[in-house]
This record gives sequence, structure tokens and C-alpha cells, in this order.
Amino acid sequence: MTRIDFYTHAQDKLQTACRLSAKALKQGMRVMILTPDAETSRKLDDMLWRYPPTGFIPHCRANDPVAPVTPVIIDENGEALAHDEVLFNLKNVSPPFFSRFQRLVEIVGTDDEESREARERFRFYRDRGYEIHHHKLEDAG
Repeated sequence: MTRIDFYTHAQDKLQTACRLSAKALKQGMRVMILTPDAETSRKLDDMLWRYPPTGFIPHCRANDPVAPVTPVIIDENGEALAHDEVLFNLKNVSPPFFSRFQRLVEIVGTDDEESREARERFRFYRDRGYEIHHHKLEDAG
């Protein structure tokens, strides 16, 4: 069953996605980052080329021919799933295909409406018996 982690109070969701992607790569995991739109995908693509400051995170878009062998995939549609390891959700809705992944990471910002939508997703997963872990980022120091 999919393990679900909520990272809440993210001051910058894209920066948080970069940081968590780097952490997942160090642990040997592959990541798919589901973004809300093409503009967010473009911004994240640019950030990953410069993160960390002394390197970059190997990544590509889902429709790229090298996607099957690339550790981090960026996609706004979720139509081309290259693996089933870790899915980062930056959308405000549950991805319909989340259960095919070993882990789902929900990154939630500080906006009140976004927090309300995240609580709805939390209840959705919990009511279906998923193991959920909560990480409050402002406590991470």
C-alpha cells in the first residue's frame, strides 16, 4: 500500500520539491513531480538545473525520450508514468493514479485555501486506510 507523507507549511513549494528530490536521490529513489500547469513545470525545470548551488538534479519532462532512465521526471498531466517509486503532488487535488506509487508526497503551502484542500485530501487518504505521515516544515528549523 502507498505510504503518504504530507509536508505542510512550505514557504516555497518548488524549493521544497527541489530539496526533497535531492534527498530522495541520495536514498536511491526515482521521483515524479506532478505540477499544476506547464508554467510551474517550466519554473521547476529551471530550478532543478541550479539545485543544489554547486550542482544540479538530473531531470527531464515526462515526454522526453530519456524519461525512462532519468531519476526525476516533471509532468503536469500524469499521462506518461515512467516508474512507480515516489510521486510528489504539487496540485490541489489527489492524483487519480497515486496508488500505483510506493510513496506519495503531498507538498502543501501556507495559503488558507490550499491548507483546506490538503485537509480534504488527508481525509480522503485516511478514510481509505493509507499510512499517512505529517511533517510540519516550519518546525524543521
